[in-house]
Amino acid sequence: MKLARCSYFESGVFWAVVDVQQDMVTPIAGEFSTWAPKVAQGAGISALRFSGPPLALSQVTLLPPIEPVNRVVVAGANYAKHLVEFGLSAPSQPVAFLKAYGALIGAHDPIRFPPLTTELDHEVELVAVIGSDDVDLDDPLACVLGYTVGNDVSARDLQRSGPKGIGMDLFAAKSQDKTTGLGPWVVTKDELPEGSPKLRLTLKVNGQMRQDGNTADMTWDVGELIAFVQQRSSFACGDVLFTGSPAGVGMGTGIFLDPGDVVEASIEGIGTLRNVVGEKTPVKSKVSA
Repeated sequence: MKLARCSYFESGVFWAVVDVQQDMVTPIAGEFSTWAPKVAQGAGISALRFSGPPLALSQVTLLPPIEPVNRVVVAGANYAKHLVEFGLSAPSQPVAFLKAYGALIGAHDPIRFPPLTTELDHEVELVAVIGSDDVDLDDPLACVLGYTVGNDVSARDLQRSGPKGIGMDLFAAKSQDKTTGLGPWVVTKDELPEGSPKLRLTLKVNGQMRQDGNTADMTWDVGELIAFVQQRSSFACGDVLFTGSPAGVGMGTGIFLDPGDVVEASIEGIGTLRNVVGEKTPVKSKVSA
């Protein structure tokens, strides 16, 4: 089952079940936090009530599949070959941090080119969507509603700009407004083989392959990442977890994103984000008194 967060003229913002073949979305009644735990537990479509007739998928806007009240957690340094690009050795434990909600864009929205960076980079990632407030450390995957696609767009020069002795400036690098693609929808975990997903993930820029990896190559699988984060800061129903990116990013190749680039981040069995990089945002000048 595919679950999307959508907007449509008269209907406002709503969650819906997506039928791609029929070009149809059917709005779901009730709050995400009410029905998502039931779906995560395996109830499937029987856990859902619908609030109206189907709408054309081609006519709705696909929003990032996360409520504004929820957190965006990002796990990094989770693919060995990706670490080589940064000249880093494997850490002894996962690395996790938060991304601002305002950084998110939908599956077809433009990527904003922030004014403070000249090194805008791409990172395709599998993203786990948490479907319950209760996380069992003995069975962390039980709380997962499903999975979606993320493109953790990063400003690499800002990432390196942290003061000496302080470390990377991940806030500046990862939380730039309207840069990070998320979507197009959540594919519920029952649609995938049991366990941590083993899926091919790719990223193309203007049709040219930049990243081509498999989530089977993650150092820590989805369950291990969930357990690591949960023991430090509890997940809530609707939070999302980026799980790291494979090799091939601009930081390693020296090829960064430019205005007008068409960026396609895909994960097999889930979907594709297709976002175009916008013109570089001008630096706002100070207004004199």
